[in-house]
Amino acid sequence: MTRRRLILAAVIALLVAAYFLSGADQALTLDNLQAEQARFQAWLAAEPLTVAGGFFLIYVAITAVSLPGATLLTLLGGALFGFGWGLLLISFASTLGATLAALIARTLARGPLERRFATQLERINAGIEREGAFYLFTLRLIPLFPFFVINLVMGLTRMRLTTFYWVSQLGMLPGTAVYVNAGRELGNLESLAGILSPGLIGSFVLIGLFPWLARGLVAIGKRRQLARRFARPARFDQDIVVIGGGSAGLVASYIASAVKARVALVERDRLGGDCLNTGCVPSKALIRAARLANEIREAPRYGVTAGEPEVDFTAVMGHVQRAIREVAPHDSRERYEGLGVEVIEGNAVLDDPWRVRIREGETERVITTRHVIIASGARPRVPPLPGLEAIEVLTSDNLWRLETLPERLVVLGGGPIGCELGQSFARLGSRVALVEMGGQLLPREDREVASEVEARLGEEGLAVHLATRALRVVVDEGGGHALEVERHDAHGEEPVLERLPFTHLLVAVGRQANVEGLGLEALGVETRSDGTLAVDESLQSVLPNVWACGDVAGPYQLTHASAHQAWHATVNALFGELKRFRVSYRALPAVTFTDPEVARVGLNEREALAAGVEVEVTRYALSELDRAIAEGSTRGFVKVLTVPGRDRILGATIVGQGAGEMLAEFTLAMTRGIGLNKLLGTIHPYPTHSEAVKATAGVWKNAHKPERLLGWLARYFAWRRGGDGADETGR
Repeated sequence: MTRRRLILAAVIALLVAAYFLSGADQALTLDNLQAEQARFQAWLAAEPLTVAGGFFLIYVAITAVSLPGATLLTLLGGALFGFGWGLLLISFASTLGATLAALIARTLARGPLERRFATQLERINAGIEREGAFYLFTLRLIPLFPFFVINLVMGLTRMRLTTFYWVSQLGMLPGTAVYVNAGRELGNLESLAGILSPGLIGSFVLIGLFPWLARGLVAIGKRRQLARRFARPARFDQDIVVIGGGSAGLVASYIASAVKARVALVERDRLGGDCLNTGCVPSKALIRAARLANEIREAPRYGVTAGEPEVDFTAVMGHVQRAIREVAPHDSRERYEGLGVEVIEGNAVLDDPWRVRIREGETERVITTRHVIIASGARPRVPPLPGLEAIEVLTSDNLWRLETLPERLVVLGGGPIGCELGQSFARLGSRVALVEMGGQLLPREDREVASEVEARLGEEGLAVHLATRALRVVVDEGGGHALEVERHDAHGEEPVLERLPFTHLLVAVGRQANVEGLGLEALGVETRSDGTLAVDESLQSVLPNVWACGDVAGPYQLTHASAHQAWHATVNALFGELKRFRVSYRALPAVTFTDPEVARVGLNEREALAAGVEVEVTRYALSELDRAIAEGSTRGFVKVLTVPGRDRILGATIVGQGAGEMLAEFTLAMTRGIGLNKLLGTIHPYPTHSEAVKATAGVWKNAHKPERLLGWLARYFAWRRGGDGADETGR
């Protein structure tokens, strides 16, 4: 098989070399066509089969080996053969060539192409899983990528080549007709005045309008396909029904009402969702109280003695609930009804894509809507551990009902939630053990980032158990409970069984999307392997009028990610027939609010290595920052990933006090295409933590200083001082 691949690669290489060495790429121009048109027409009249067959084979060969020139050949075919024969030849030649290109990719280049077009391949495979042939037809009709990319990438999928052929034949036909017609008009051009002919102008206008028209036709086709399955209402009560009143649902409702769309928001529990009631707001209030307790303990470092802090846990939880109450008006029913949103308290189920059945207490009603946005959020995932049913398990949902401080707390899960809450309870006085199945805390972060957090947690008295798997909850010797775990070491020895006694067990092993009970499965809306709803880059489901955003859609369960998605889902739902926006996470920031804080935007080294992206790493230690030295908070660093040799930022990670605030400058830089050179040239106030951003840019600049130019400058200044031009080394 390897020998066949080598032979095939050699043949393709020879064809490519012959194409360029022969000057074929230079010969296929309008000027040459005009010069040779008369001779070609005579040859065509004398030997039509030879000429047409030769053109057909050349077109197939160029397309099969993905050489540039297929578009120009299409124009030339229209000019030389006219519309009818040109369309017939090029339609079949392009499809045959595309199928051969797919076959070559499948046979020869699966590995390299998967690495090179990883992002595109992921999009294609997602479409193949959902709609298969129709997805390819859409790609052909509205080329999101160049056709040669579609050919190569489709060769890597599991689609049958026969399906690929006939779908490509149909999908490329309209576009081929447009270009052949344009080529026919160009072939009839006899003078510059002919450029203004209605036929030629119309042909190029058609080329410009074709993708937009094709997009509209595909949308109409999807709507008709949907209408055949379900009875579409003659009129609608709402433009949008949003299901879920958390961060994503509130933002979607706000945006829809702001553009004067009619919108209904359905929430079965409390407005504000997890962020307000059980997530961001209460956790940060708890973290603040815990940090204050820790600052009192560390006060002697600064010459201030206050003794061991006395923690009134009831008062701490009162502070937490007060924070929730004070933020709640921002997410209240009154506010959103004032914005024009119809807020409904009840359970929503989709009868079909346009009808939402809402149960409000003992009553039910059906609302018809043009679009539905699913923003039903997620809930803590509780693993099926034996013995767990015998205790009251704490999660990030019910934790806030605690009335007494846990004496011994075991936290299962070493991600952001587990680390934040584990550290907070330890600072408030609990004895905390943190159990993580992986080899490091914060599994998505670089090893050195996790090590900084792990070291700090250890210093504060937390027992951190890495590479440790929870087995079951058992009754302890004293009548209490313990978590039985299996600990693995790095040397591959037999795992060690251990029991971790606790008075409270906090499970923080992730969250699962709320997709049950919405009627989505019956309508064919699928879920991914992680349980989130399957949506495309515009957040559209397989049903063209059903969208999803926030935790239920993934992949990032962050409040600001939900808001980011909500904008895209709402705008695409209301205006997608005119313009569709793809959601991008390239500059999505994320912060873990431990001490030290961990803040990141874009790639880190772990992700860059996994994706095969070459990066240059620039690092600046906060121990060099004057403000950090003055405050005694020198732990941490700034790490920036850039394109090798260039100042374009691919990602930034900050570990240290105020990392989340410092990250905003890097996020802005990535969003607006600002490089390290411009950050270095920006005036920062002194002394501030934000100077670390400028200092990191300075480290990068120093590594890229023009040594040769500096050498010449040294000689120049030596000469100006009256020397012989040699530098201090005598050169």
